[in-house]
Amino acid sequence: MRPQNDYSETAPNWRIVFALIPYLLEFKGRVVIAMAFLIGAKLANVAVPVVLKYIVDDLDVEKSEIITVPLLLLFTYGLLRFGTVFLGEMRDAVFARVTERAMRRVGLRVFQHLHNLDLNFHLSRKTGGLSRDIERGTSGISFLLRFLLFNIFPTLLEIAMVAVILLAQFSAVFALGIVLSVLLYIGFSVWVTEWRTKFVRETNEQDNRSNTRAIDSLLNYETVKYFNNESYEEKLYDKNLEAWEKSRLKNRLSLTVLNSGQALIIAGSMTAMMVMAASRVADESITLGEFVMVNAFMIQLFIPLNFLGFVYREIRQSLINIERMFGLLSEKAAIVDSAEAKELNVSNPSIHFDNVSFSYQANRQILNGVSFDVPAGKKVAIVGGSGAGKSTIARLLFRFYDVDSGSVKIDNHDIRDVTQQSLRRAIGVVPQDTVLFNDTIFYNIAYGCPSADESQVKNAAKMANLEEFIETLPQRYETMVGERGLKVSGGEKQRIAIARTLLKSPSILLFDEATSALDSQTEKTILSTINSAFKGRTALVIAHRLSTIMDADKIIVMDHGHIIEQGEHIQLLAQNGKYAELWRHQQEEEEAQNRIESQST
Repeated sequence: MRPQNDYSETAPNWRIVFALIPYLLEFKGRVVIAMAFLIGAKLANVAVPVVLKYIVDDLDVEKSEIITVPLLLLFTYGLLRFGTVFLGEMRDAVFARVTERAMRRVGLRVFQHLHNLDLNFHLSRKTGGLSRDIERGTSGISFLLRFLLFNIFPTLLEIAMVAVILLAQFSAVFALGIVLSVLLYIGFSVWVTEWRTKFVRETNEQDNRSNTRAIDSLLNYETVKYFNNESYEEKLYDKNLEAWEKSRLKNRLSLTVLNSGQALIIAGSMTAMMVMAASRVADESITLGEFVMVNAFMIQLFIPLNFLGFVYREIRQSLINIERMFGLLSEKAAIVDSAEAKELNVSNPSIHFDNVSFSYQANRQILNGVSFDVPAGKKVAIVGGSGAGKSTIARLLFRFYDVDSGSVKIDNHDIRDVTQQSLRRAIGVVPQDTVLFNDTIFYNIAYGCPSADESQVKNAAKMANLEEFIETLPQRYETMVGERGLKVSGGEKQRIAIARTLLKSPSILLFDEATSALDSQTEKTILSTINSAFKGRTALVIAHRLSTIMDADKIIVMDHGHIIEQGEHIQLLAQNGKYAELWRHQQEEEEAQNRIESQST
């Protein structure tokens, strides 16, 4: 993942709020109904202190109808109290579908986008931090939509209504007092919250780092055990947790400053308003009921205002979290389909590399003018030492990367002119390092063709020489393979990978040292099965063991990004060049291994 400064002091992008509007419009009717309930709830809430005023005034013993009028007002008071809560609950119930659908849509969009990003992004990403960004971002959307619409807006609406009532009922001084108190509270809350932003960002960054460290360590559980590095991993994790603890402390202390300041403003404002109201009661310019109404309005306003401070802080943090998630959407894929890209319909599954040059970095050339052909229905192998560029050829064919110069063609179509989906549909890959889903054996085989039925899946397993192994398992095809397939051996993982490629039944096969994890006997059995199952199909084989590609129609020998030899096995041995040297070296290794095995028995 490309680096981002999680605790930079740059303010989050408030335009994110507008980016969420299309998700609201999916349920326009629900939004309108929810807003109607919201306004109704606020009107009922504002009416409560007014009714309370009349109740207090009518309880004056000098007034008539002391029984009937207060009872009617008390009934109205109770009805308004219930209406405030009920209408608020109805608002939330109606709007819940809007919020949940928005979370679903955005989450799916991010998921799709991540799958569309290039291999380079996924090779450099930090999975733990990435998952936290998505988790916090989707939660932030829920909070932002609910509280921005249903707390900040209605609170401001209520403040405006109260100010109008006080202006009409008393004087401009009371209305001005309310407005100034609110403005002072909001101004202080915004200023301090902006100051606190750097601590929020820093806390998130440290949270990401500690989570990434933990996940990375657990994913490499076996490696940790191999080197007895449990204590080392614990120290690294604790170091990250220590940084997280310090950032959390700074975040908590800054929150104390904010809460204390808000409490001071609330207490001072309420005291000032009560003093003004009490002086008016003393000179009999307002009634006791009106004094109670002012007090009720102040309490009623500052309860949501106090919550408004919390909501603003959370909205501010939600914006930071959503900003990070939307930042993933701003990542540009290096490999994209051209506007004129067409579907690849393979009738003649031939492969042609024409003068291909490629580098991952400008100062590190991997391929230099590589040209070769793989005729339809033929098997071509590529061999060479480490760093020769063999796996790079596989990645270019699958279009994980685009060539710097030259072209790669399938069936005489430049792969840059066809859609990636159709290209990859035509190619079946068995990689060297097979990583399985943490699911059943059946699921992992069926992944090659999710629409395949049970008999097809089992037939693919049989062709990959898996059937005998599966039958020894208590749960057979329903056996869980574990995280990254760690519950099955390397050879079994490779056979599962071969089975799902057989199930896919592609036009072109790409084997990237696919049998390197198998023992010699199993390797021979599977190679025989593969050759039989894929007879007549085009195959490009990246090989380490030369004994596995002796039957190839052509063998290409690479060295430092260049093709230095090519031909059939016998021809290359006769040339006594690099291939013959590799062959002799591997034969000596096998003979030495056989001697060790015979001595041990």
